[in-house]
Amino acid sequence: MADGFLEKHYEDYEARKAAWLRKQKHLPKTPKRKLERPDDESL
Repeated sequence: MADGFLEKHYEDYEARKAAWLRKQKHLPKTPKRKLERPDDESL
């Protein structure tokens, strides 16, 4: 396939990947909630 098929698809992939990464950087980070354990473990 000498028509640049793979190169074209790789360029499209790189563009989608860059857009996805830009979108990921702007998402708010959700803090990890720590589960509270009861002091008395004898439930």
